[in-house]
Amino acid sequence: MFLDASAIVAICADEEDAGYLIAKIEMAKKPIYYSSLSLFEAVVSLARIVSISIHGDQEPTPPPMIDQAQQDVERFLETIGAKEISVNGTMHRSAILAARTFGRFVAHPARLNFGDCFSYACAKDHRLSLLFKGNDFSQTDIEAT
Repeated sequence: MFLDASAIVAICADEEDAGYLIAKIEMAKKPIYYSSLSLFEAVVSLARIVSISIHGDQEPTPPPMIDQAQQDVERFLETIGAKEISVNGTMHRSAILAARTFGRFVAHPARLNFGDCFSYACAKDHRLSLLFKGNDFSQTDIEAT
């Protein structure tokens, strides 16, 4: 299983469907994977969610909130025993193909963004199912967890 940032954020932010996503992780075959890109996107998104809840959406995210989000995301990934997949020198080809096929850039209904395209590429290239939140990936050919 590969973790998209959307699933990591939903769990770390204790969103409504966090329990459902945690159950999917608990039932999954091990190991569970993530990439540096999905970790980055999760940290920045989580920090922004917290910042907006405290300061509103017109204030920048304070750097200490990014630090705390990074600690929280890394602790979560360590707790579930997730392993990092390297984004290798050729994975950009799979990500570009995802953008060309399912991207917001080409007005596909899935509207995959930069991070989504790399999550898609990581899962596809390693023949892993993908754990995600939302309807974007369900409009692609990726195997959902």
